Amino acid sequence: MSWSEMQPLLSQASWDTLYMVGWSTLIAVVGGLPLGVLLVLTDRGGLLQNVVANKVIGQIVNIARSMPFIILMVALMNFTRWVTGTTIGREAAIVPLAIGAIPFFARLVETAVREVDGGLVEAVQAMGGNTWTVVRKVLVPESLPSLISSATTTVVALIGYSAMAGTVGAGGLGDIAIRYGYQRFETQLMWITVAILAVVISLIQFAGDYAARSLHRRGGHSGPAPRLRLLKAGKPAAADVSKAA
Repeated sequence: MSWSEMQPLLSQASWDTLYMVGWSTLIAVVGGLPLGVLLVLTDRGGLLQNVVANKVIGQIVNIARSMPFIILMVALMNFTRWVTGTTIGREAAIVPLAIGAIPFFARLVETAVREVDGGLVEAVQAMGGNTWTVVRKVLVPESLPSLISSATTTVVALIGYSAMAGTVGAGGLGDIAIRYGYQRFETQLMWITVAILAVVISLIQFAGDYAARSLHRRGGHSGPAPRLRLLKAGKPAAADVSKAA
């Protein structure tokens, strides 16, 4: 197969892969971020401590994470058909990709949020902040560099999942590698597909690492000031309590 024949195939397959991964990542972040934060809030000592709810949510996440993606795609075929009207194509592949990525990203979010300094949470609570304020003003902003890294890891994993989805007619680079590279013995095309995937993953990893480092450095230079303002803002409240006593 000549390059002029391969180019349109590779261009369309690359676009299909980015389309599937982009939408799946968006859905995974929207679904996984609150789920990960909820796992922290409902844990022992959390702001919304509820051991039963935490165990139930944790088990659901663990079961979803432990299921191989190929099996997940097959298990969700009826649901995928109900949502998209088909089980073939890039739109259909987004459903299992997103559902598989949500628990994966949720666990990464949980790990990132647990690293936030508890002193900041206590300071916001001393100022009268509720749970939503703590989440919005402290937990998410303070863990943002780690959340960016978690999102990058999720995107890289989704690219691998999308290649597997191509084996069952989802389209994308995985489909090209199997349908042309393997079944039609177009070895050159298969290796070009592998190279494209490697380059895309490297670029995404580089961009994610750069963004996380930039946020971390900016937080490192300006981080003490917001914390000091929080503590200073909490002192009057403590003084008022002592006067009232």
